[in-house]
Amino acid sequence: GRASPPLAALSQVLRLERSRRTAIVFPLQKLERYLAPGTDTARFRLFQPGLAALQRAEALFRSDRGHPIDYVSSAVRMDHAPPPALPEVCFIGRSNVGKSSLIRALFSLAPEVEVRVSKTPGHTKKMNFFKVGKYFTLVDMPGYGYRAPQDFVEMVEAYLQERHNLKRTFLLVDGVVGLQKTDHIAVEMLEEFGIPYVMVLTKIDRASRGLLLKNVLEIQEFVKENTQGCFPQLFLVSSVEFSGVHLLRCFVAHVTGNLPTVEA
Repeated sequence: GRASPPLAALSQVLRLERSRRTAIVFPLQKLERYLAPGTDTARFRLFQPGLAALQRAEALFRSDRGHPIDYVSSAVRMDHAPPPALPEVCFIGRSNVGKSSLIRALFSLAPEVEVRVSKTPGHTKKMNFFKVGKYFTLVDMPGYGYRAPQDFVEMVEAYLQERHNLKRTFLLVDGVVGLQKTDHIAVEMLEEFGIPYVMVLTKIDRASRGLLLKNVLEIQEFVKENTQGCFPQLFLVSSVEFSGVHLLRCFVAHVTGNLPTVEA
């Protein structure tokens, strides 16, 4: 298999000096010091696991002989989906939001897992199912918006409404451009179906600090004012620098019931 990239493992991050380490593990907290005095930062720290929880989560994403991580199957219709035996999370977002890149970063400690990353937006045309040992399943959904498959709405609506083992939906939003009209439609769908979800800001390495702060604050305000099913804390990630990837692994482990305790 391929070698894991630098900083994919927590042990590599822990060797960094403290401020760099915080920026990688808790990128949202790194932004706190640039906020205006008196800004409410409670929603920056709702999920703040300790080292033991982060390590436990990483172990789930590291494959070995007794704990295989496998691509299971693809499906264009619900009757093609694998049986809903394990807790499940799914990742949805606009075409070209960096969804496949993020899933590949999450699985970087299992280099044998093939997550196809296309240079062409809208490449994922099917629901792709990945099984993480006996613990949970992760689903890569087709992108919406530009070049979305024609039956996207039917496929995704059916999945969200029928998949009773779905524990959390991860809605990916481009950290450079912020919420788009198509993202609002996805939010409305999740709210209408009563699906618990969380927003993940991708590509944070490409946004200036000022732009990132602006987008974070606008989205947090939007979540506070317009949503009921969205977890109030945003997750910031860079699939290139691995910022936020360790925390996101931990949140996935948490929502699928695979962390006995999280020191939140």
